[in-house]
Amino acid sequence: MKKQTKGIIFLVVIGSLLFFWAAAASMQGFSPPDLELEMTVTGTPADNFPDEQRAQFCGTGVAKSNAYVKEYKIPTDCTQPLAITTDPHGNVWFAETNTGNIAKFDSRTETFTEYENPTWPKNARSMMWGMDYSSDGSIWYTDEAFDSIWKFSIQDENYQRLNYPAEGESLPQRLQVEGSQVIVNDFSGNKITFFDAAQSGGEFAYLSLPSPIPNSVTGGFAIDSNDNLWYTNWVFQQDGVLVRFAQGDYFAFLSNSEEALPLFDFLQVFKLPLGLNTPNGAAVDSDGKIWLAETSSSYFFRFDPETESFTKYVTSDPTISTYGNASGLIKNPVTRPYWINLDENDRLVFNEQTANRIAIFDPKTETLTEYMVPSKNPGWADCEQIKDCGLAQIFDFTIDGSKIWFTEWVENNIGVLDTSVQLPFKVELDNTQISLKKGETITLTLQVIPLTNSDIPIVQVINADTAEFSDIMIETDVTQFQLDSDGPRIIQTSITIDENALAISHKILIGAQTDEVTISKYITLTIES
Repeated sequence: MKKQTKGIIFLVVIGSLLFFWAAAASMQGFSPPDLELEMTVTGTPADNFPDEQRAQFCGTGVAKSNAYVKEYKIPTDCTQPLAITTDPHGNVWFAETNTGNIAKFDSRTETFTEYENPTWPKNARSMMWGMDYSSDGSIWYTDEAFDSIWKFSIQDENYQRLNYPAEGESLPQRLQVEGSQVIVNDFSGNKITFFDAAQSGGEFAYLSLPSPIPNSVTGGFAIDSNDNLWYTNWVFQQDGVLVRFAQGDYFAFLSNSEEALPLFDFLQVFKLPLGLNTPNGAAVDSDGKIWLAETSSSYFFRFDPETESFTKYVTSDPTISTYGNASGLIKNPVTRPYWINLDENDRLVFNEQTANRIAIFDPKTETLTEYMVPSKNPGWADCEQIKDCGLAQIFDFTIDGSKIWFTEWVENNIGVLDTSVQLPFKVELDNTQISLKKGETITLTLQVIPLTNSDIPIVQVINADTAEFSDIMIETDVTQFQLDSDGPRIIQTSITIDENALAISHKILIGAQTDEVTISKYITLTIES
């Protein structure tokens, strides 16, 4: 059964969202809805929220666009889109957490179709974090509220529900279809589960891989070219490991031997470094490097399996328009990189949840480009009367060639970032590998080179670094300027090392920013003893 604009009324199921609220508890406004407040019945999914909370959870305005991003308003009010994927025919599929339905957006005709799920319980809602397209013409996705995995047949337009195998607490989160397997991480159930999607009927064979650290959570996962599955296992802000599961070797052993070997014989564990406290997203590049998104901070990490070493990177700071700071109490705003993936050019793509941005990092040139998403919901920041302030809550994205499609959970939009659009400028540094002793200073030259025929009236110089303390001081001879189209702007940048700095290596990010895009390059700094 199809529908174009109408939804079904559901109430909020609070208990199953506790991990979601806990993970975001540091964000002002991130709390479960209060159902005792006044509620006007509208006949839409907005009825799941009291009147005074509808703007915060259902959206604050029309879909917007800028030079790089175009947004589309979902016809049904307050669907709260989350997981998203694409199919080979130009369609974008996403899950509606406030209706229990999935929806299709035809990118050619720019039209929505929402598919009503007739088996969905009345007055229910669920966070649906993972979704993927299968070559058999179906959409698979997770449902944390009811411990379920769903399969939607595109041809038949019907839903099939699988009970997620759980003993005690569980939260099926990310999902990936790999051949005949559907792989899911159980965030709070501390395991990875492999389903045999090739089976027919109501029962599906599965294998659950327990994680090495008890009483912990299991984060996102990725598969390398040797069929090894990499995932994170951690206790919030305490301890954690990166796990390599030789799944190819394990399943080959099962098919060729009757002998039973423990699953743990096929695991290799690497301790996470300091500062990597909440690794959610994981990806593997073509060189076999593992990339992890660190959601408690502004960092993302690279792991080299050959040297078993981690390298920490930092994003630019979030702009004040995303956190507001009307109270003046926010001293150290962070971007919270959430999920992470690779595009067709082996560039890293990740969402910066509390910076309202989609970021693209090129490991070959060590260039970071961060695109601002135009819609902002003030209910998720310290905005008060500040205009154009807040967060759209970009919780998921999918890559389709040069297009990056994403959902805006509290603005009821989906959006697309077109990475083929010409950037306004590029940045170059005269030195990207430096070594300094404690107390020393070096001056570098940053060039901001225009790539368009139009002047850019306001450009900000930005910098950031991976030092936990004030070990590195960065100063520029100008902080804001107009970029003329007829030539580059030269900016002198001095880097000073504190006398008490630790003798380690850091990444320094230096670049330039407009209100729509930030373009930066990294410097590798070694502090000598």
